[in-house]
Formats: sequence, structure tokens, C-alpha cells
Amino acid sequence: MIDRFLRTTLAAVAEGRIEVDDACRRLADWRHERLPFATIDHHRVHRNGFPEVVYCDGKTPDQAATVAGRIHERCGRVLATRAGEGHVAAIRRAVPGARHNPVARTLSAGAPAPFQGAPVVVVTAGTSDLPVAEEAVETVRMFGEPVEHLVDVGVAGIHRVLERSDVLDTAGTIVVVAGMDGALPSVVAGLVKVPVVAVPTSVGYGASFEGLAALLTMLNSCAAGVTVVNIDNGFGAGFAAARINGLRRQAAAGEEANRGVRS
Repeated sequence: MIDRFLRTTLAAVAEGRIEVDDACRRLADWRHERLPFATIDHHRVHRNGFPEVVYCDGKTPDQAATVAGRIHERCGRVLATRAGEGHVAAIRRAVPGARHNPVARTLSAGAPAPFQGAPVVVVTAGTSDLPVAEEAVETVRMFGEPVEHLVDVGVAGIHRVLERSDVLDTAGTIVVVAGMDGALPSVVAGLVKVPVVAVPTSVGYGASFEGLAALLTMLNSCAAGVTVVNIDNGFGAGFAAARINGLRRQAAAGEEANRGVRS
């Protein structure tokens, strides 16, 4: 993805609308933008393939909206997480058309059309885990990776997840979101041959210790291939799963191309 500011500046030079020296002055700090309350890393999309994400919690609505608007203006894509009502209204003014997912508490704009291929499958243990799972879903969508969501298939009724093996078998990568005992990632990882990213949630009664019990269960999983992110970190899980899925898809496409050349 080419930064819009970089593209328009170089195009202006090529078309003779601005002098080279003017362009150099404009581009001196194009990698980042200093605001009184933040330094926006506009170069992140080039280094990491995804623009800086706006974490709204702790920011005022105006701060979150300003950062989101600048990022969207520069690269045409933005994701904001943990957005409250004030953040939603302010960001929508700065980024007209931004899509709000009230369950995930996210706003997004500029998501690419999904690629073809094996999806990221987000598996949710219970309905109470939906906010974290939906945050993962929204993050995957912003990468343009296909995504499917299995809801309320926890181990208290293990037949529910076993009955959806058809969906699990199509996955390129799987995110499993669970609170309370946190056992679902081990079950899923024992059924599939793709990477599993586990997300403990803070759902549960007192001895769950706000997700610590689920976190420890997932870290001690007896099933191979389970990677664990922080408590309630649906964004982190979605980000990791989308990257893994993208690399798998690219590798599969390269292998297919090589077979065509050999044949």
C-alpha cells in the first residue's frame, strides 16, 4: 500500500505543480506526524503491512478522532478499538462512513475485499465471550482475510463444536476465545491441523480471577500448536491469525504457480 501523501506529493513534482525543494520540505517528516498528544507512525503500514491502530481507551474522543482521521487520510484504511460512545460519534465525524461494531467496540473504514481461500475461523466458547471474539473478527476483516465465526460451542456441550468439524476443516488458521475454565482451545487444537491462537477472556466467577484461570489453562494446553495471547486481547489474536493466514495463502499460491511451471 502506497501512502497517499507520498503518492500525491511525487505526482505533483512529476506534473510540475510543485518544485523539488518544496517536495523535499513536505516529505521531510512523512514517516511520522507529531501532534501535541501523539506521534502518528505513518510508516508502519510500509514496515508491517497494516497501519497504526487507534486504541481509544484512555484517549479523549477528539484525540481518538484526530488520530483516526489522519491515518485514514494518509492510507485509506483505519481500525479503532475499545471505542466508547463518545469515541464513536467523534470518529464518525472525522471518518465519514466508518463502520461501527457495537459488540466489538470497534470502528473501521477502508477494509479491502476479502481474498479467496481458507478462512480464519473464530470459535467462541460462550455468548459472554462475544465482545472479544468480535474484536478478533473485525481485525481479521481489516486485513482482507476471509473470516467465519462459530458462536457458543463451549466444552459444557462438547457435541456443539464436534458437529461443526466441517467448518473447522476448512480453516487456514483458527482463533479460539474462551473464559471460565478456558478448555476449548485444547479441544479444538486436538481436532485440526492448522495453527490455533487462543484468547482467554475475563468471563467467569471469582476463582476465574478475571481470566487468569483461563490464561493458565491455555498456557498449559496438552494439545500441540496452541499459541496464547493476553486476556481479552481479541485484537492481538485477530492480528496474528490474519498474518498467519496471509502467509499460508501466499505460500499456497506460490506452490500452485510452481506446479504450473513444472507441468
